[in-house]
Amino acid sequence: MQKSKEKLHPRNKHLGRYDFKKLIVSYPELEQYVTLNKYQDESIDFFNPKAVLSLNTALLKHFYEIDNWSIPSDYLCPPIPGRADYIHQIADLLASKNNDKLPKGKQINCLDIGVGANCIYPIIGNKEYDWSFTGSDIDPIALENANKIIESNPSLIGRIKLRQQENPKNVFEGIIEKKELYDLTLCNPPFHASKADAQAGTLRKLSNLKSEKVAKPTLNFGGQSNELWIEGGEKKFVQNMIMESKQFADSCFWFSTLISKRANLKSVYKVLKELKAVEVKTILMATGNKTSRIVAWTFLSKNAQEKWIKERWNK
Repeated sequence: MQKSKEKLHPRNKHLGRYDFKKLIVSYPELEQYVTLNKYQDESIDFFNPKAVLSLNTALLKHFYEIDNWSIPSDYLCPPIPGRADYIHQIADLLASKNNDKLPKGKQINCLDIGVGANCIYPIIGNKEYDWSFTGSDIDPIALENANKIIESNPSLIGRIKLRQQENPKNVFEGIIEKKELYDLTLCNPPFHASKADAQAGTLRKLSNLKSEKVAKPTLNFGGQSNELWIEGGEKKFVQNMIMESKQFADSCFWFSTLISKRANLKSVYKVLKELKAVEVKTILMATGNKTSRIVAWTFLSKNAQEKWIKERWNK
């Protein structure tokens, strides 16, 4: 039986099972990968990278009117339902400061740290809430491909900007320009500490998909080294991000990041307390068997928040 995604956000377009018949109408190339599984449900082989890529292409075309989307070989192919959930959850966080009214429109300015070759967060955020995005990355090949996606989909042109992070040790420095304001930042950090750690994680994921032990670390979702692992892992990366965010305290309302490993929360909260973050929010997310969380923080005082909302969200 195909797993339900009922734990997703209520506004997530990917609740319930995939309707492969409709997806195939939108993207006929998907049909070659759809078969009946052992429960006699239509599905794809999630162990097959080409099938996963084709499914993503179909989802983006069917639900988000993205006619042209592709990624280079071996780059991260994101699970779209989970990525959409981050966008919806962070939209609710904005609404919680706005009398539960969802801030929409191009005046809402977002920064995606590590936009990747897939450009997925800016696509979904723009299509669902009409937000504007800047996407940063250290990888010029990823940025080149993300730019191709933008340029080949007219509705995205002028709504998503891309910037290369020249210094891999920096997160916001060199990206946020003087006098620039962002209503929120997003990040899906590399969470492994080494290549070996990343491969072990991939083996565990694939073994779960196949319900049997897998020995070869084939990446069904792809991923370059900078997308999957970094020295010090997720813990160190996020600590650095938080410390650097203090320098841009007045440039952003909500900073946020995914935290994949629950054990890292303690160190994250410790740094935020030391830096005197005014508010810290933790939002649980669950897709399938995977549980993660968003941690969001702001350095803006209550008065500064009210001024920000009045001037930017409710013009």
